[in-house]
Amino acid sequence: MGASWQHESSSRPARCTTASLDLTHQYLPGMSVIAIGGEIDRTTSPQLADYVQRVRRPGDHVVFDLTELGFMDSSGLHVLLVSAQQAAADGVRVHLAAAQGAPARLLQITNVGAHLPVYVTVEQAITAVLTATRTH
Repeated sequence: MGASWQHESSSRPARCTTASLDLTHQYLPGMSVIAIGGEIDRTTSPQLADYVQRVRRPGDHVVFDLTELGFMDSSGLHVLLVSAQQAAADGVRVHLAAAQGAPARLLQITNVGAHLPVYVTVEQAITAVLTATRTH
Protein backbone atom coordinates (compact mmCIF):
# COMPACT_ATOMS: atom_id res chain seq x y z
CA MET A 1 0.00 0.00 0.00
CA GLY A 2 2.93 2.37 0.51
CA ALA A 3 3.88 2.60 -3.19
CA SER A 4 3.58 6.04 -4.72
CA TRP A 5 0.96 6.68 -7.35
CA GLN A 6 3.51 7.47 -10.04
CA HIS A 7 4.61 3.85 -10.06
CA GLU A 8 1.15 2.30 -10.00
CA SER A 9 -0.28 4.19 -12.95
CA SER A 10 -1.37 2.25 -15.95
CA SER A 11 -0.88 5.24 -18.25
CA ARG A 12 1.50 8.13 -18.68
CA PRO A 13 0.42 11.47 -17.28
CA ALA A 14 -1.28 13.68 -19.83
CA ARG A 15 -0.16 17.30 -19.62
CA CYS A 16 -1.82 20.64 -20.32
CA THR A 17 0.32 23.72 -19.67
CA THR A 18 -0.15 27.48 -19.94
CA ALA A 19 2.04 30.28 -18.63
CA SER A 20 0.61 30.04 -15.11
CA LEU A 21 -1.19 26.67 -14.96
CA ASP A 22 0.17 23.16 -15.36
CA LEU A 23 -2.31 20.25 -15.33
CA THR A 24 -1.60 16.53 -15.50
CA HIS A 25 -3.67 13.46 -14.76
CA GLN A 26 -3.26 9.76 -14.25
CA TYR A 27 -5.82 7.02 -13.92
CA LEU A 28 -5.59 4.55 -11.07
CA PRO A 29 -8.12 1.89 -10.12
CA GLY A 30 -11.31 3.71 -9.16
CA MET A 31 -9.83 7.20 -9.35
CA SER A 32 -8.60 10.01 -11.51
CA VAL A 33 -5.61 11.85 -10.01
CA ILE A 34 -5.37 15.41 -11.28
CA ALA A 35 -2.22 17.37 -10.40
CA ILE A 36 -2.52 21.14 -10.48
CA GLY A 37 0.58 23.33 -10.61
CA GLY A 38 0.96 27.06 -10.87
CA GLU A 39 -1.88 29.46 -10.16
CA ILE A 40 -5.65 29.20 -10.33
CA ASP A 41 -7.44 32.52 -10.61
CA ARG A 42 -10.33 33.95 -12.60
CA THR A 43 -8.29 33.75 -15.81
CA THR A 44 -7.18 30.12 -15.43
CA SER A 45 -10.13 28.57 -13.57
CA PRO A 46 -12.13 28.02 -16.79
CA GLN A 47 -9.20 26.02 -18.17
CA LEU A 48 -9.13 23.91 -15.00
CA ALA A 49 -12.89 23.32 -15.17
CA ASP A 50 -12.63 22.24 -18.81
CA TYR A 51 -9.69 19.95 -18.07
CA VAL A 52 -11.52 18.26 -15.19
CA GLN A 53 -14.56 17.69 -17.41
CA ARG A 54 -12.41 16.14 -20.14
CA VAL A 55 -10.32 13.80 -18.00
CA ARG A 56 -12.60 12.76 -15.12
CA ARG A 57 -14.04 9.32 -15.68
CA PRO A 58 -17.63 8.94 -14.49
CA GLY A 59 -17.74 6.76 -11.39
CA ASP A 60 -14.13 7.54 -10.45
CA HIS A 61 -13.17 9.34 -7.28
CA VAL A 62 -11.10 12.43 -8.03
CA VAL A 63 -7.89 13.20 -6.16
CA PHE A 64 -6.61 16.73 -6.69
CA ASP A 65 -2.86 16.81 -6.10
CA LEU A 66 -2.18 20.38 -5.00
CA THR A 67 1.54 19.89 -4.27
CA GLU A 68 2.68 22.32 -6.97
CA LEU A 69 -0.20 24.79 -6.62
CA GLY A 70 1.23 28.16 -5.60
CA PHE A 71 -1.94 30.25 -5.61
CA MET A 72 -5.68 29.70 -5.69
CA ASP A 73 -8.45 32.28 -5.39
CA SER A 74 -12.18 31.79 -4.89
CA SER A 75 -12.73 30.98 -8.57
CA GLY A 76 -10.37 28.00 -8.25
CA LEU A 77 -12.09 26.91 -5.07
CA HIS A 78 -15.39 27.12 -6.93
CA VAL A 79 -14.10 24.71 -9.60
CA LEU A 80 -13.07 22.21 -6.91
CA LEU A 81 -16.48 22.45 -5.22
CA VAL A 82 -18.39 22.06 -8.50
CA SER A 83 -16.21 19.04 -9.25
CA ALA A 84 -17.22 17.65 -5.86
CA GLN A 85 -20.91 18.12 -6.70
CA GLN A 86 -20.47 16.35 -10.03
CA ALA A 87 -18.59 13.49 -8.37
CA ALA A 88 -21.29 13.16 -5.70
CA ALA A 89 -23.88 12.79 -8.46
CA ASP A 90 -21.88 9.73 -9.57
CA GLY A 91 -21.71 8.38 -6.01
CA VAL A 92 -18.01 9.21 -5.54
CA ARG A 93 -16.00 11.98 -3.87
CA VAL A 94 -13.38 14.59 -4.54
CA HIS A 95 -10.29 14.38 -2.32
CA LEU A 96 -7.83 17.25 -1.90
CA ALA A 97 -4.20 16.49 -1.16
CA ALA A 98 -0.91 18.20 -0.33
CA ALA A 99 -2.05 21.83 -0.32
CA GLN A 100 0.65 24.19 0.94
CA GLY A 101 1.06 27.91 1.52
CA ALA A 102 -1.71 30.22 0.30
CA PRO A 103 -3.91 27.42 -1.14
CA ALA A 104 -3.77 25.55 2.18
CA ARG A 105 -4.70 28.75 3.99
CA LEU A 106 -7.68 29.29 1.65
CA LEU A 107 -8.92 25.75 2.33
CA GLN A 108 -8.50 26.34 6.04
CA ILE A 109 -10.29 29.71 6.28
CA THR A 110 -13.17 28.54 4.09
CA ASN A 111 -13.53 25.32 6.12
CA VAL A 112 -13.54 23.17 2.98
CA GLY A 113 -12.42 20.22 5.10
CA ALA A 114 -15.92 20.08 6.57
CA HIS A 115 -17.23 19.19 3.12
CA LEU A 116 -14.36 17.46 1.31
CA PRO A 117 -11.68 15.13 2.61
CA VAL A 118 -8.33 16.94 2.79
CA TYR A 119 -5.07 15.00 3.15
CA VAL A 120 -1.53 16.04 3.99
CA THR A 121 -0.06 13.89 1.20
CA VAL A 122 -1.21 12.52 -2.13
CA GLU A 123 -0.33 9.02 -0.97
CA GLN A 124 -2.72 9.35 1.99
CA ALA A 125 -5.53 10.43 -0.34
CA ILE A 126 -4.90 7.54 -2.73
CA THR A 127 -4.75 5.06 0.13
CA ALA A 128 -8.05 6.39 1.50
CA VAL A 129 -9.74 6.00 -1.90
CA LEU A 130 -8.35 2.50 -2.41
CA THR A 131 -9.49 1.49 1.07
CA ALA A 132 -12.97 2.94 0.52
CA THR A 133 -13.41 1.24 -2.85
CA ARG A 134 -12.39 -2.14 -1.40
CA THR A 135 -14.97 -1.91 1.39
CA HIS A 136 -17.86 -1.04 -0.95
